[in-house]
Amino acid sequence: MESQVRGGTRWKRFAVVMVPSVAATACIGVALAQGALAASFSVSGQSFKVTTKQLDGTGFSQYGALDEGYTLDGKKTVHPVAVSAFKSATIKSLCQSVVTPNIPVLGNVSLILRAGDGATPVKAENLYIDVAQLEADATFRGIDIGVAAKDASKGPGMKGGGEQSNPFGFAQQADSVTLTDVKQTAWATTAGTFKLSGLKMSLSTGVKECY
Repeated sequence: MESQVRGGTRWKRFAVVMVPSVAATACIGVALAQGALAASFSVSGQSFKVTTKQLDGTGFSQYGALDEGYTLDGKKTVHPVAVSAFKSATIKSLCQSVVTPNIPVLGNVSLILRAGDGATPVKAENLYIDVAQLEADATFRGIDIGVAAKDASKGPGMKGGGEQSNPFGFAQQADSVTLTDVKQTAWATTAGTFKLSGLKMSLSTGVKECY
């Protein structure tokens, strides 16, 4: 499925330069019925942080996009992201955190989710992560750098729908990838299925993040 170009003049000012070390890991996602491809939505005014001990993914692709969304005071905005897509992914020791600031009386409130810490890892299919920042050690197998985004056939395809992305823009793809010691900031994640083994959630006051 090809994405449509929207707001084309923005692409003259926006270019995502991606190298093999720029790949995404996974975070808590949205499970869509019957494993359908990811739907588009407006992102919230809060990015979130994710760490994983190791992600093993097959059918990887990555391309640049713009996420439409809101600021916390409700104003419209856009975020440049690198969309990383996996046909399937296995994730060990997943942590996701998001901090909601300035809640009356309470101040900052932190939400932390953990999964895949035991013998059974987190598993995902048709996974898309809209990444703003990443640190990791990465090993790619069968990598192609510089393909047109619409022709990155090793991954699950571009999101489609209302996605703001140039199908003729820069992309990279690989047969498989292993990411270790991942630290990531992201704006959105969608998935066909997302199985979270040993899921734990906690809320606390103050700023408490995965990293």
